[in-house]
Amino acid sequence: MQRPIGVFDSGVGGLTVARAIIDQLPAESITYIGDTANGPYGPRAQDDVRHLALDVLDTLVAQGVKMLVIACNTASAAMFDIARERYETGMGIPIVEVIHPAVRAAVAQSRSGRIGVIGTAGTIGSGAYQRAFAEAGVAHVAAAAAPRFVEFVEAGVTTGDEVLEAAHEYLEPLLAEHPDTLVLGCTHYPLLAGAIGYVAGPDVRLVSSAEETAGDVYRILSDRDLLAPTDAQPSYQFEATTAAQEPFLRLARRFLGPEVTHVEFTQTGVIQLPGRTD
Repeated sequence: MQRPIGVFDSGVGGLTVARAIIDQLPAESITYIGDTANGPYGPRAQDDVRHLALDVLDTLVAQGVKMLVIACNTASAAMFDIARERYETGMGIPIVEVIHPAVRAAVAQSRSGRIGVIGTAGTIGSGAYQRAFAEAGVAHVAAAAAPRFVEFVEAGVTTGDEVLEAAHEYLEPLLAEHPDTLVLGCTHYPLLAGAIGYVAGPDVRLVSSAEETAGDVYRILSDRDLLAPTDAQPSYQFEATTAAQEPFLRLARRFLGPEVTHVEFTQTGVIQLPGRTD
């Protein structure tokens, strides 16, 4: 089926999920919306997150997507059950989130059963990861909010003394619980994997939800006979809810990779990328 996959995040972090989908499903088209006018969602009340997220998902549905991907941990924690009822049950549009794929990967990789997770204040405060791990039979979960990490990534800062200082601040209390696996519970955090991995040390495995989520996208599309033909020419459209062009362009290139050689901005703030050139 030629219709695009709809991917949503509160900003640019979900581009890590879009990157993984592009890599694993190269024939699929993507429509991405980053709610840059209202993000980051982490400090917001859950009711606000639900309202904002549903508005964006409604926009993607109106654009004719065949699947919805909530590439935002905070939104996934706040409203996935509501979204599944509204879109999958009510409209027949399959929907995927990022928390459970990361939990499955962490459980599979952990040797000791002691797992850590970092995320925004909203994600950690919701208890969504803690509940998902409990459902998976994991008894030892150490969770910590790391809000400044999002600010660093949104500003394009992924190295330096400030990043390392924040990594020590957030991770050292968590590492005292001796996890052997650490879930990056925010789609921004893989851009800081160097600093996070350095502070966590070589014996702690880092788990990002992006690759696992893309795997779920493939499985569901295949099960429902919704995969695009293998010879399809994909198109990628990335939209921001603000017209701040240069920061989004710079970060889009970092998240999506060097093959993004041409980006056009429309007057409405919509960013359109052609199919891959590699």
